[in-house]
Amino acid sequence: MARGGQGLARVAVVVRAGAAPLWWSGVLAAGIGVLPPGLTGRRIGVLAGAALFLVGAVAVALVRRGRYAALARGVARAGKYDVLQDRAVTVRNWRRGHRWWLLLACAGALGSGFVVPAAGGMLLAGLGTGLRLKAAWIGRRERAEETLLWVRVDWLDRRGGRPAGRAVKGLRGTGIAAGDAAPGGARRRTAALVQLS
Repeated sequence: MARGGQGLARVAVVVRAGAAPLWWSGVLAAGIGVLPPGLTGRRIGVLAGAALFLVGAVAVALVRRGRYAALARGVARAGKYDVLQDRAVTVRNWRRGHRWWLLLACAGALGSGFVVPAAGGMLLAGLGTGLRLKAAWIGRRERAEETLLWVRVDWLDRRGGRPAGRAVKGLRGTGIAAGDAAPGGARRRTAALVQLS
């Protein structure tokens, strides 16, 4: 990177990267897990799963919001030579770094279906929903402040996650049109990519 520029990843994209794998793993595990009657019976399993879904979604959506808000308040403008990481690269890095955790979580959710049908899968789906809700909350802040939030890639953990972890000293900001991800981390609907000026 020239002249001291840094590689930057979108905070909302890092947060959102695990939402789809957790959601779909959870749906799959819940669908298969509801087939055996389990020890508790299907009705109790599904009711317990619904409660776990809600608890998981709310907990993940709310955890560390204060840290994210504090980092967002102290955002510094991204430099001319900073390099904005593509959304696809950020998502790929997170998913590669967490693939074994995702597989273990899915296997655990499938196994739990023999005890409490569907509950483990519904919990996973709730965690994925919580990540999407947190990314949407970040997106609302970005729109309100008209500033996209970025984190230095070298401050993420070795699995490409934790955009508000201890290693993160601050965030960088760009205009709302920079990069290839919309506020909240979703794909932009237009193909145009706006570079830093």
